[in-house]
Amino acid sequence: MTVKRAKLSCDGPELSEIAFGTWRILDQDPLPSAADIATRLEKCLELGITTIDTAEIYGGYTVEAAVGTGLAESADFKGAFEVVTKCGIDVPSETKAGVTLPHYNATAENLVNCAEKSLRHLGVDSIDLFLVHRPDWFTPAEETAKGLDQLISSGKIKHAGVSNYTRDQFELLDSIVNQRLVTNQVEINLLNMDALYDGSLAQCEQRKIRPMGWSVLGGGELFGDSIQARRLREAFEKIREKYDGAGDDALATAWVMAHPSRPLAITGSNKIERIESQAQAGSIQLERQDWYELWSAAKGQSVP
Repeated sequence: MTVKRAKLSCDGPELSEIAFGTWRILDQDPLPSAADIATRLEKCLELGITTIDTAEIYGGYTVEAAVGTGLAESADFKGAFEVVTKCGIDVPSETKAGVTLPHYNATAENLVNCAEKSLRHLGVDSIDLFLVHRPDWFTPAEETAKGLDQLISSGKIKHAGVSNYTRDQFELLDSIVNQRLVTNQVEINLLNMDALYDGSLAQCEQRKIRPMGWSVLGGGELFGDSIQARRLREAFEKIREKYDGAGDDALATAWVMAHPSRPLAITGSNKIERIESQAQAGSIQLERQDWYELWSAAKGQSVP
């Protein structure tokens, strides 16, 4: 089994259809060593997962550097991964002088400074895909576009996109930047289907841009004890045999990837066995009624 590769857009980067998400990579006690992180990266390469998704703010501004130490563990990693990172969220910390409360900052100056810091922490020459993490309501789109254009023209980033943007916010920024945005990274899972209804995924489909889906397992809530989660597990069990005994996590991820906009899925687990299981999702072709079976279980009702 090898995870397939795909271009995000006509002129966008080619990534693995499943990305290794690093949001919680340091949520362990004791903290993982560089060798521990390298072990996960080795497993990802073995599975065909060549895309790493991270962000400046992850781990209180510490995850990018941790990923960088893992990448530095093996010469085989150099050039083997595509790196996706995000910036634009400021919270009080030792690394953010003058920040007294959480806020967004997508000014050109901040985008450039963050990208340069990401390059140092990750130990890479260029960032394959740089995303504005959240829409900054206080900064004009022209200012954000200026920063992204500067980063691309300098070669510090290869492509730009956004994360958690509404349809209109995406449209506005995309109309200004010199190089078109290549993706919108949005939350989409069986417990949160907002992107199905708010036009985010439809816009990507219209533009022939593949979105990236984060929290495809609902932040782990799919495995919780809520009524909704229990209904979904019953639905997974009902269709599992048809898909060679695939795990709940693989079926839930396949549900996201089956949408016509063809989202790339970001894993969120530190467990190698779960990464292996989710890697199967790209080879699962859910049948129409099974997709709606899971939708119905999540909603607790049939379609309107």
